[in-house]
Amino acid sequence: MKVQSETIPAAVLQRLVRGRVTVDVLLVLGGSLLIALAAQVAIPIPFSPVPLTLQPLAVLLVGVCLGSARGAAAAIAYLVEGASGLPFFAQGHAGFVWLAAPSAGYLWSYPLAAFVAGRLSERGRISRTLRAVVGMLAALGVIYLGGWSWLAVQFGPRAAFTMGIAPFVVADIIKVAIGAAILPQVEKLCRQPS
Repeated sequence: MKVQSETIPAAVLQRLVRGRVTVDVLLVLGGSLLIALAAQVAIPIPFSPVPLTLQPLAVLLVGVCLGSARGAAAAIAYLVEGASGLPFFAQGHAGFVWLAAPSAGYLWSYPLAAFVAGRLSERGRISRTLRAVVGMLAALGVIYLGGWSWLAVQFGPRAAFTMGIAPFVVADIIKVAIGAAILPQVEKLCRQPS
């Protein structure tokens, strides 16, 4: 939305009158529920405290489809929902304690990752799909950095790489490919009338 000569209250009022705030809230909540649902598809890795989940795919798609601000808001809502006791974290876990568990670095990185995926897919002169793929790969890097850094504090840098990055690279590249393949259909669901 371009706000050039309008004041912020006028822009907010215009969004309320058109009902776009309601749509934005519903999209954010829907995005947070998608991330929570993807967390339930979890495969434990024997030598890692971090399970293989579909969460990164959901975070990337939420960011690309909802845009930077709403994507980040959806990821924040997901963290709040899980911390408040809803069984939204991987394998049905819930509670604030999971935001300090070995996998917490990944969780904390999700808002920034969704923002990066959305921001990079919104900008640029290359095709929308290519921008989305670049955004998803950059956001995946954010997720890896967050997860690795938290694991490195607990287990050391080398062990963090072995437990938190190496087992997931191939699966996450496949997730990005899947995300790119289903992106047009997902975007149709998220598209709003202007």
